[in-house]
Amino acid sequence: MSLWFAVVLGLVEGLTEFIPISSTAHLRITPTLLGQPDPGAAFAAVIQLGPLVAVCAYFAKDLFVTLPRAMIKAPRSPEGRLPWMIAVGTIPVVAAGLLLKHQIEGDFRSLYVVAGALVGVGLLMAYIDARGAGQRGTFDLGWTDAILIGMAQACALVPGVSRSGATICMALVLGMSRKESARFSFLLGIPAIAGAGVFELREIHLGGDALMPVIVGTLVAAVSGYLSIAWLLKFLGTHRLRSFAVYRVIAGLVLLALLASHVIAATAGQ
Repeated sequence: MSLWFAVVLGLVEGLTEFIPISSTAHLRITPTLLGQPDPGAAFAAVIQLGPLVAVCAYFAKDLFVTLPRAMIKAPRSPEGRLPWMIAVGTIPVVAAGLLLKHQIEGDFRSLYVVAGALVGVGLLMAYIDARGAGQRGTFDLGWTDAILIGMAQACALVPGVSRSGATICMALVLGMSRKESARFSFLLGIPAIAGAGVFELREIHLGGDALMPVIVGTLVAAVSGYLSIAWLLKFLGTHRLRSFAVYRVIAGLVLLALLASHVIAATAGQ
């Protein structure tokens, strides 16, 4: 893989990992539009370690000071329970990832699937966003809430769904504010992103010329991911999700048109 292409993929991954437009969809579409080979699900999962570093850095105080202290001194407090709720909310995506591994690396990567997910979730996002947001915060969530948001996260194993999009939408349905929905989405994504990246490391060959593109892509994804987190949390403090929903629908329809006209192929290698 060329270094310029690794930079492009890292930038795409970092900017779209936390914005609800699906990073996996854009990583699947970008090579096709640029006439490059699909780097595969393993490469996509590994460079997600960049945004993982970004989210850990952004929420460093919560992750390494506030929550650990609460778990020790006040384990039954909302802060003390939050790490356990994140762990419970991670169970659905782990189970689905193991059960559907072959589909995730194969049929789910069809651009028809990506296009359908972009449009479908975009319309659902617009509907949910139109209903308005609640006032609940991260520390107001219960165990059932964590499981339901975790189930939404598992749906994002299908490229085009968007992990942040699915979890933010479910959190809004459960009465959370938009900003707090995004905050919990980011925290919930930490174990999932870390697990996928580490698990897929064994699937990618890091020797010789393959190592540097992975390093470069991951570093670019880390920097752009941090910037996208900061921007989105500020944006959702005063804005709705409508613009993301519109973008998703338009992108999905354009992709379907390109597929129907045979400008691009539905699967890699065609």
